[in-house]
Amino acid sequence: MSSWLVRGLTMTAVHVLARVLLGFAVVQAPLNSTVWRTIAIAVVVLIALVWGGYDGIRDARANPDPDDYEDLTVRWLQAGVLAGVLAGLISWILGTVVLAGIGQASLFVELIAGASFTALLVFVPAFVGAAIGRFLVRRDQNKGAADDDWSVHEDRSHHGDGTPSDADAPTQRIR
Repeated sequence: MSSWLVRGLTMTAVHVLARVLLGFAVVQAPLNSTVWRTIAIAVVVLIALVWGGYDGIRDARANPDPDDYEDLTVRWLQAGVLAGVLAGLISWILGTVVLAGIGQASLFVELIAGASFTALLVFVPAFVGAAIGRFLVRRDQNKGAADDDWSVHEDRSHHGDGTPSDADAPTQRIR
């Protein structure tokens, strides 16, 4: 199974579960609907952010050269579009047939506006997470490389007894 398909189906399940739980919460406490909506969106965003960060860390560790990175942008874009369309369709079916309280719109609106919103809720945080993950790995690798360069420079600039070598002596220019 393709990696984007696994991500898309998982994020579909997360989004549908968040909408179902949001529907139950809003029915039970309608005055707190803004809080519940914020929590539901935050959960979807946080899961995409963490998963994208994990992908970025794993990719940067597997590919030392940034030119060899996998294309996580397209992977997460495909996953986001799949999650958006499937979550919109499933939520519309659930809202029409089973759970009237989840707040679905017409099928057209769910598949266009709802799917677009869900795709962005998945894609943007995952993209940011991947960038942060890659940055953190590169930062750690650059720290290690800088420490190695410094120790090599120190080894060449001093003799074994601690006296400076010829590398530290000033050079004269001959005209």
